[in-house]
Amino acid sequence: MPRLRLPDLGFPDLGIGVGLRTPHYREILADWPPVGWFEIISDNYLETQGRPLEILDQVAARYPVVMHGVSLSIGSTDPLDVAYVRRLVALRDRVGARWVSDHLCWTGVQGRNSHDLLPLPLTPESLAHVAARVDQVQQLLGTPLILENPSTYVEFRGSSITEPDFLAQLCHRTGCGLLLDVNNVYVSSRNHGFDPMSYLDALPLDRVAQFHVAGHTDLDTHCIDTHIGPVVRPVWELLRAAWSRGARASILLEWDAEIPALEVVLREAALAREYAVVAP
Repeated sequence: MPRLRLPDLGFPDLGIGVGLRTPHYREILADWPPVGWFEIISDNYLETQGRPLEILDQVAARYPVVMHGVSLSIGSTDPLDVAYVRRLVALRDRVGARWVSDHLCWTGVQGRNSHDLLPLPLTPESLAHVAARVDQVQQLLGTPLILENPSTYVEFRGSSITEPDFLAQLCHRTGCGLLLDVNNVYVSSRNHGFDPMSYLDALPLDRVAQFHVAGHTDLDTHCIDTHIGPVVRPVWELLRAAWSRGARASILLEWDAEIPALEVVLREAALAREYAVVAP
């Protein structure tokens, strides 16, 4: 069946960005470095009225900001946490965030947050469940929700839909967008033995609103999405492949553990220009 053409997401290409991380606060406020934009972990700014939020206000006054969450739990069987989504909306409106993203996963059950991005069974029933919850979130946001493909280490035996097809069907049912994490594609391909290029070919790349690139830990038998260290060449090549297939979106470097000086992070992020033609 041919895919329907959805309305454009309408989100701008912000160029190359990095995550706003605590070790870099002082340097950012002192130097206002030449970076296209910052991504925040939404949850770090929802439960505080102190210095982190004050710093975010200053950063948002000078740079575009994007929100990336880890606790929406879009796949959970718990009722959607409407109060949490409303707090996301309030933070978005406060700092003028360009969009709000989270992960295709579940993070807890019976009101308990595991703080892990847990995989879903990829079935028609799960697709219908997630689509209904995405619709509910988008009604509250007033804009498309952006969902990231997760890195995974186990799969459900009962899954009957591939992950890229699940994401494609979800986009076309709800109008949501994709945060295409090419590092996660690589990590999962190594862990499960699939072809990452075939994964890209199955995605609706016109729904990609943002890219993630990152480092990971390669243990030979499997990979772990640790966001440590520089991006390896195969991950950069997946970015190039997605770009060559027509995906056009802002690119974000994640470096979330063993974080070096901001200069090092910015230099690594700038390598994206070798693999994609990005906005200045």
